[in-house]
Amino acid sequence: MVKSGQPPGGAPFTEVGYRNPDRPLLGVEVLDYTSLTSRLSAEVLAMPHRLDFHVITLVTGGLGTARVDFVHRPCTPGTVLHVSPGQVQQLPRPADGHPGGLQAALVLFTAAFPPRLERTAPLLNHPFGPVAWSVPQGERDGLARAMSELAAEYRRAVAEADADGATVDLLRQLLGALLLRLARLPAPEGADHPAPGDEVYRRFQRELERSFATSRNAADYAARAGYSLRTLNRACQAATGHTAKECIDDRVALEAKRLLAHTDLAVAAISRRLGFTEPTNFGKFFYRATGQAPGAFRAQERP
Repeated sequence: MVKSGQPPGGAPFTEVGYRNPDRPLLGVEVLDYTSLTSRLSAEVLAMPHRLDFHVITLVTGGLGTARVDFVHRPCTPGTVLHVSPGQVQQLPRPADGHPGGLQAALVLFTAAFPPRLERTAPLLNHPFGPVAWSVPQGERDGLARAMSELAAEYRRAVAEADADGATVDLLRQLLGALLLRLARLPAPEGADHPAPGDEVYRRFQRELERSFATSRNAADYAARAGYSLRTLNRACQAATGHTAKECIDDRVALEAKRLLAHTDLAVAAISRRLGFTEPTNFGKFFYRATGQAPGAFRAQERP
């Protein structure tokens, strides 16, 4: 992890880019919670930060709390957190007064590193995919073994930096195995449920990430994806329980929350960045989506 500056507007959150201090150019890093926090400044630990890589955290001991996109996530043994590129998080923090702090194993990886597997695509490429699981007792040993095997092979890759590509290939496959274990867990309550192989919804997701700041018209997305609006709505309903238009509005509202809470951009500037022609239109949209005016939400998140 490396601090890479702040977004335009004097944003009070840190942009964090991927950097592997053990083996540069290797797109995965495996470490424990203590090792990670010991190398970060107090500033980075205290501030929200937006990542350009994935982080999977398996809590193995202690108690704490993380915060991802405005939701507090309790961390207890058996909790798994997945933070995706673009999400704003505050690192898990040990609970006050809890002896022993927090113990966890972490995997940091770039979007390009894992093997391309159909069943892990919804986990890795979905802006509203699962963030936190409370892993059933019967699955915990398997996840711990998968993490341990990945850590052992990572240590070998660091020790044998000049070895052939077999070690890196094995790391990719072991990460894929870990992701498959997560993908088969029951989806947490409130998470979307895109079906593996649902190409209609996957195309929509990709186009939504490219275009949510320029178009909120569901018919535009259907045309770009090559489907009728009816087909697109059916796919969105199956995956999320919402129409395509509702999915678009949810994505725009999430980005608006991030910008309001974690940047100093004026509301008018945020409205322009998200494609609104007038700040009043943005204000009405945000109130419908959240039940709060933009200024009230900002004041609540930044007292």
